[in-house]
Amino acid sequence: MKRMLKGTLLATALGMALATGPALADIKIGVVLSLTGPASGLGIPVNTGFALWPDNIAGEKITFITLDDGSDPARAQKNAEKLITEDKVDLIIGSSTTTPAIAMGEVAAAGKTVQLAAAPAEFPEGKGSWTFRLPQSTSVMAGGVIEHMKANGVKSFAFIGYNDAYGDLWLRDLSRLAEQAGIKITTAERYARADTSVTAQALKAIGTKPDAILIVASGSGAAMPHTTVVDRGFKGKVYQTHSAASRDLIRLGGKAVEGSFVVSGLAVLPEGLPADHPSKKLATDFVNAYEAKNGPGTRNQFAAHAYDAYLVLDKVVPVAMKTAKPGTPEFRTALKDALENYGSIPVTQGVLTYTKDDHFGFDDKAQMMLTIKDGAYAAAK
Repeated sequence: MKRMLKGTLLATALGMALATGPALADIKIGVVLSLTGPASGLGIPVNTGFALWPDNIAGEKITFITLDDGSDPARAQKNAEKLITEDKVDLIIGSSTTTPAIAMGEVAAAGKTVQLAAAPAEFPEGKGSWTFRLPQSTSVMAGGVIEHMKANGVKSFAFIGYNDAYGDLWLRDLSRLAEQAGIKITTAERYARADTSVTAQALKAIGTKPDAILIVASGSGAAMPHTTVVDRGFKGKVYQTHSAASRDLIRLGGKAVEGSFVVSGLAVLPEGLPADHPSKKLATDFVNAYEAKNGPGTRNQFAAHAYDAYLVLDKVVPVAMKTAKPGTPEFRTALKDALENYGSIPVTQGVLTYTKDDHFGFDDKAQMMLTIKDGAYAAAK
């Protein structure tokens, strides 16, 4: 009788272990985005990109835990801490805004958890070792701006941009690249994301008589400085960064943004890519699926970052799972190793090749210059 009872208990315990086993293998992803606050124009479209994900990666069910950082770095940091220490996520995605993404990177490194940042976060030497970026670096995009300026006879430009990490990165890379190209920056005017007017900055920039003005802003907030410089009489070329590459700029800017230039990732206009480009089909499929769900003309660079996160994980998760199961510290380490060693991964925005020393992954082919023509984006000359 005791032997039968012991056998029954063993069988029951084994059955329970098998029943609970798959839960350990579920891939738990923490998402932190700026869904409210002054940077919500970035976070909201990134969030819509997750709707195009399948429900599994490598046969393992995906579970999302999504939190709003309110465009606040301190809140982003607390969210990341909760996701890693309490929810035990396998990786985190976010933030969609540079400064909150940097704050999350410190937590990711401490918790030895991969972060796929949806903003071009940069860290001091030796920091951010667990952070991989989905957007192009500011250096790649600034290079596209300077190249276009040089090819179109621009000898000088004024800078009007955010007074935060995103603006700092752009000003740093532009200063270096502009000097190399023999192009002068006439002034660097800064303002806060929450400001409702940049009239003083616009007047000062126009007063330096530049050939062009570059606006470093994001989402719907990029339209306000643009319309201001045009309304104040500026007749030269106006450039925008990839954080403005959405329909919001056209919708809010109206006629004032016609003829301006926006450096962008490839997913905003895959029609402009050659047929043999490795991102052509991926970007086209993304645009078709996204616009089928959200309406014609809704494509944007930010939602593409979320979809690219899936394309990356679809490649590296099976590699990591050869070492360990999701839900374990060993899997998190294996995921980082897989990202650094997988090699080239085509995504909608270009080809990512992460290495141990390069967690941006994109080269200068991962950008294109767009212009706004008749209320739509077109390839610029």
